[in-house]
Amino acid sequence: MNLKPQTFASILLATTLAAGTSALLAAGSADTAAPQPDLAAWRQQVETWKKERTASLKREDGWLTLVGLYWLKPGENRFGSDPGNPVILPKGKSPAVAGVLIREGDAVTVRAEPGSNLTADGKPVTGSVALKVDAQGKPTVLGLGSLSFYVIKRGDRVGVRIKDKESPERVAFKGVDTFPPDPRWRVVARFESYKDKKIPITNVLGQVADEPSPGAVVFDWQGRTYRLDALGDLKEGLSLIFGDTTNGKTTYGAGRFLDTDPPKDGTVVVDFNTAYNPPCAFTAFATCPLPPAQNKLALAVEAGEKKFAGGPEH
Repeated sequence: MNLKPQTFASILLATTLAAGTSALLAAGSADTAAPQPDLAAWRQQVETWKKERTASLKREDGWLTLVGLYWLKPGENRFGSDPGNPVILPKGKSPAVAGVLIREGDAVTVRAEPGSNLTADGKPVTGSVALKVDAQGKPTVLGLGSLSFYVIKRGDRVGVRIKDKESPERVAFKGVDTFPPDPRWRVVARFESYKDKKIPITNVLGQVADEPSPGAVVFDWQGRTYRLDALGDLKEGLSLIFGDTTNGKTTYGAGRFLDTDPPKDGTVVVDFNTAYNPPCAFTAFATCPLPPAQNKLALAVEAGEKKFAGGPEH
């Protein structure tokens, strides 16, 4: 399972920033000591994160370009703009039948119709071409005009995900909507490591996978202590999938993601101002992981990204 359908470089501030300035942030638990960053520098970094997040979503292969997801049956699956095809491409973007995807177990090959101008990783498709699936690493990308599509594997299901760089959602996108940056939501949390622990993560398809958890982040907020089980890597940084009481109201109903730097000396900075929506907030054609039950906070986290106005929930 891709636990971070769209991972963005963490801009959380290092704890070595100069102390002694008059504009310091109050953050973390009472028993956690860490130098705090300059307020103006922190605000600038949050603004940089927001700009980079918007740019990532606007990429030609970003989540805003998703226009279809079809699960392949064993054997032949025609694809093209004909609505009778098992895999339907957008009208006006493809011949009625552009080719056939042949599934044998988890293996998929493609055969193009003559004159379709189909490409695989930029090269014309002639004869049958074996396709790499995303579970194997970088998938083979098929191209047809403004469309690109590739094979994905989720549990025992094999499908084809379709993107259009000219999608109306991408063309109209102006940027992410966020709560105003609030330094109170930059918390210095304790990191409590686990040994060989896995936690079940369910995706929107109802599939469950046991994922390794390196530990939990524990933080205090307004006199109460909260904890979140983390995914990710102690060397590369942690990934948090969490829910809170703003979900379905001001934020996406199924929760949000947050990335951190690696823990250091038993602490980790968790900046909820950089909490972001999963791909499913932008499209109905993604297969996102959901927060585990223990990561649903009885707390209103009014920080980070808000609900996407053009998303499936609307």
